[in-house]
Amino acid sequence: MKLRLPAFVVLGLVLVLGLTAGCTAAEPSAPAPTTYELPPRQVRPDETALKVPPAKNGDTEFDLIGFAAGLPSITGSHTEMPAKGQYVRLRLVVTNTGTSSVLFDTMRQLLVDDQGATHPPDEQAMLIKRQPAQFDLGHSVRVEFDLYWDIPKDRKPMSVRAFGGPTITDMKNVNGTDIKL
Repeated sequence: MKLRLPAFVVLGLVLVLGLTAGCTAAEPSAPAPTTYELPPRQVRPDETALKVPPAKNGDTEFDLIGFAAGLPSITGSHTEMPAKGQYVRLRLVVTNTGTSSVLFDTMRQLLVDDQGATHPPDEQAMLIKRQPAQFDLGHSVRVEFDLYWDIPKDRKPMSVRAFGGPTITDMKNVNGTDIKL
């Protein structure tokens, strides 16, 4: 005698077997990386790569990554401009570590020389090299750019006085953070 099961019972058994077959133990996956793997880049011919620990000012972190001094002139897309003294170029990465956006002003970043004098970025050099003047640095945003100063030939760059921008705890951001070069 053949046992005949109703169609709905057969369909139910097929579904149960199909679902349990899909419930096999999965291979454990590798843990997700905890850091970004950014590819290394060549240092520009007139530049020295810097190995300076990151520094913070307010909610902004500064990573100084490249440095060039004694540049006699700069060239942009439309002109070449000689330095009055010497151009100093700093390549840096700024990161907003806070929870709000920060209005970042590149023109507030001061170069401190070996005689203690401070120098603001050279406005014409920044324009010729098409570098930003101000920008909104959003939460967890990183921006990489250059700063240019024109300082006397007989001066040596020693540090950068970095200003991250107004924060909830320091609305004026009057105290910068000195970062040795």
